Amino acid sequence: MRQEYWPFELRTAASREDRDKVLAIRHAAYARHLPASLSGALQQPEATDRLEGVTLLLAESSLDGSPLGTMRIQTNRLVPLALEQSYPLPSWMEGKALAEATRLAVTQEKTSRLVKAALFKAYYQYCLQTGIDYMVITARSPLDRQYERMLFKDVVPGAGYQPLAHVFNLPHRVMYLNVKQVRRQWEEAQHPLLEFMCYTEHPSLKL
Repeated sequence: MRQEYWPFELRTAASREDRDKVLAIRHAAYARHLPASLSGALQQPEATDRLEGVTLLLAESSLDGSPLGTMRIQTNRLVPLALEQSYPLPSWMEGKALAEATRLAVTQEKTSRLVKAALFKAYYQYCLQTGIDYMVITARSPLDRQYERMLFKDVVPGAGYQPLAHVFNLPHRVMYLNVKQVRRQWEEAQHPLLEFMCYTEHPSLKL
């Protein structure tokens, strides 16, 4: 495997200062496309942030420590996923270990595309390390096309966009990846992210 360093460090948010940075970048990112009446609530921790089985990721600039991106990962090992408040999962997911990624947020810096890719690598690595069966995400239009390109599929084929309580009741698609199969799928598709996700060591990623 080749080795590649990023101009930022990606790790778990652990301290109060880390969590303040998570909130700051989360609010700034969502305020760009949501009305203040909705995005304003993101200036404070959400109930899901405090649940057992939840991990907050934080990407920080190596230059000055400023926050560049964040993602929240919740597993269903202790409590149901947040999306299950308003979306019943199909029977084939019963008894499976699931991890839902929410509150993805990045800055508008030049590195934003790399930060977003790094956050998804961290999500994938987290799922591999903790024995997760399926990665689950919710995606609004047109961002769902990005997930399709990563080979995410609809949990319920043809279900389309559904209003979901944990994402402000806005219409989202519910999509998934099979953690144990996706590497083979990326290889078969000669996916452009394959080398980044599977064949490159990133010392800047510290789960």
